[in-house]
Amino acid sequence: MKKNELHPSPFEIGTFILIIITSILGAIIGLEIISSLGVTPNTSIIGALIAMVLARLPLNFFKKFKSIHRQNLVETSISSATFGAANSLFIPIGIPYVMGRTDLIIPTLIGATLAMYIDTFMLYRLFDSDLFPAQNSWAPGVATAESILAGDKGGKRAGLLGVGGIIGIIGSSIGIPMSAFGVAFIGNAFALGMFGLGLLINQYALPLFKVDISSMYIPHGIMVGAGVVALIQAGFLIFKNKSSSDSSTNSKYTRSPQATKKTLSIGYIGYLVVAIILALLGGLISKMSIGMLAAFLVYAAFAAIVHEIIVGIAAMHSGWFPAFAVALITLLLGILFGFPPVSLAILVGFTTATGPAFADMGYDLKTGYILRGNGKDKRFELDGRKQQYYAGLIAFTIAVVVVALSYHSFFGQKMFPPIDAVYVSSIKAGATAKIAEQLAIWAIPGAIIQFIGGSSKQLGIMLATGLLISTPNASWAVLVGLTIRFIVGKIWHEKSTTPMTIMAAGFIAGDALYSFGTSTFNTIKK
Repeated sequence: MKKNELHPSPFEIGTFILIIITSILGAIIGLEIISSLGVTPNTSIIGALIAMVLARLPLNFFKKFKSIHRQNLVETSISSATFGAANSLFIPIGIPYVMGRTDLIIPTLIGATLAMYIDTFMLYRLFDSDLFPAQNSWAPGVATAESILAGDKGGKRAGLLGVGGIIGIIGSSIGIPMSAFGVAFIGNAFALGMFGLGLLINQYALPLFKVDISSMYIPHGIMVGAGVVALIQAGFLIFKNKSSSDSSTNSKYTRSPQATKKTLSIGYIGYLVVAIILALLGGLISKMSIGMLAAFLVYAAFAAIVHEIIVGIAAMHSGWFPAFAVALITLLLGILFGFPPVSLAILVGFTTATGPAFADMGYDLKTGYILRGNGKDKRFELDGRKQQYYAGLIAFTIAVVVVALSYHSFFGQKMFPPIDAVYVSSIKAGATAKIAEQLAIWAIPGAIIQFIGGSSKQLGIMLATGLLISTPNASWAVLVGLTIRFIVGKIWHEKSTTPMTIMAAGFIAGDALYSFGTSTFNTIKK
């Protein structure tokens, strides 16, 4: 980059038009696939490819998209629209629909929209802080950045990425989770080792040992214990440098501990205000005593911010995030606290709206961080980050419009995210003393493991994440990947780091392209 170079803006006319088009495309794809298959595809690489293809058209208008930074803005927008529409908006409004309370759909959509905007604001302000360092893995972001750089520079980098991409597509087509394999070469080895162990236990506990860990609430309890310790560790990170100034000039991060504290405070107040709005719109005042209503509001805001932090930590270290499962944990605790069914539906919809957009924006900012030179030019990095945030806001706004205009059509065809049925059945079933006992018992080992690993490794959170994710053979992909990484590192040492990272990015990109293609094809076929 040239000195004093200005970062492109998403409000440039050509870029703005492409962002609108790709955001609409991303939102529609997200809604179709989350309602039919229950998953959300990674569309960031698709957005980057669209920009790359347009840049090669023989028209002057499209030449500007040769800029890797404009490509970054486009991939940010399509990815934000996809996760925003599917995870942050459609899942929450599907809960009152499945529950038979269609009168709560609009209030839930309003609350989810506000929560999504706060969620994104917080990641923008927390990225590259003590809590969420830019140097950490954020593996899908690395994959997108390497794809863009390969398209820009070509040569050996493009060859390695292409080979990795082909292997990723082939592996995915025969049932190997290549994203998990690729992440093993990029992320923290200790964190990923625990993640792989959790996946392994999840896959084999029932068939080999006849132990149903989900029905015993083992993963949920471990996440509760690990989550509590993780929050204490996060607090220690934030408050340990009381004497440091607000300026982060002397810090290796662009966000100071003071800025982090301020962001978390603003976020909690914001979530509390949204919880109050939801309580008013949902008519909770007439259904709950003043004391219970106050407890609900405090808990809802706290659960929302905890949900996004835990989901963000998991996404940062593993490239996967157990958003559905963590929302279910906050719901189970809400049931145990005795909140009435309507308030529980609002609660789980509210917390579900936080986390996915947070994690996805982290991936996008990691992509931008690499493309902008890994923070070498602080001014350019901060400006680029801000432009990505604006691109994300445009995309989220388009996602709101798409969901508001299309949810009638989806619900009219009985199409809704499958996880909503799980949330509603949990609300109707209620909680028992047995569930509380299981959560308390398994919270203890979760807390101990998290404490031992410390905030840098997040061993408890990563073990619980693996235990909560049911993807066949993902455990073997992670563990084999870590083994190969160790052997290659021993033989070639640091020389192997960059080629292996590019190959791993290819594995992840190939898996994303295959998943996107098959999901889209199956949805169209249906």
